[in-house]
Amino acid sequence: MNRTAILKTGILGMLVTLLCSCGVTSRIEPYKQTNSVIGADDQLVVLARKHHTNYEAESDIVECISDGLANGSEALNVHSSVEFEDKLYPWFEPSIAPLDTEDLSELLEKPGVAGRIEETRVRFVVWLDGSTERVASGGGISCAAGVGGAGCMGLAWWEDDARYDVTVWDIQELASAGTIYADYKGRSVMPAIVIPIPLIARPRAAACKGLTQQLREFLTSPFGYGSSPSLIGATE
Repeated sequence: MNRTAILKTGILGMLVTLLCSCGVTSRIEPYKQTNSVIGADDQLVVLARKHHTNYEAESDIVECISDGLANGSEALNVHSSVEFEDKLYPWFEPSIAPLDTEDLSELLEKPGVAGRIEETRVRFVVWLDGSTERVASGGGISCAAGVGGAGCMGLAWWEDDARYDVTVWDIQELASAGTIYADYKGRSVMPAIVIPIPLIARPRAAACKGLTQQLREFLTSPFGYGSSPSLIGATE
């Protein structure tokens, strides 16, 4: 067996190993501490925490979750995040937005604030905190051209981690209704034997889908939902 054949065999073996681990694994821990549910006339709003990092990219997942909750056979009344922040300007700007329900209670005592929120019909504020980050990568691909043609050979891989904390506030009760922790890890690979073929895992898209499902259940199930943190995730 010549050197080229040995190299190809090694790459194929590594490819099989990485393909077996390619995909998204998920972990979600819901914790609901009240029996509050959203009413037929109530609305909710999904907001991104912006007090400690740049969340420009995360506006995508806020919009994704909002759209997911607002659509389908079990659609909920979702208020536009942008319209809510504009209506309550400047009270939900990053530097002064309430960080807990005690701050929210103080905010509602300010002139005109309670009335503005009442006009929106928003009962539940869903705070989304977190991000999707590249946590590891390796391998490499080299390409060359010759008399017989051009081609690439090698293998590259990378891992992304979509980790989010969700806190749900009940404005009517001036209390936290509970939390949902989500961690979606995705491994992508790009094998190259002549032509690079990307096999992309999308943990942020999976996190959007998972959190949308959990939030819908969280807001509509009064009893027996997430009375204590539990592992409900699985490999996808």
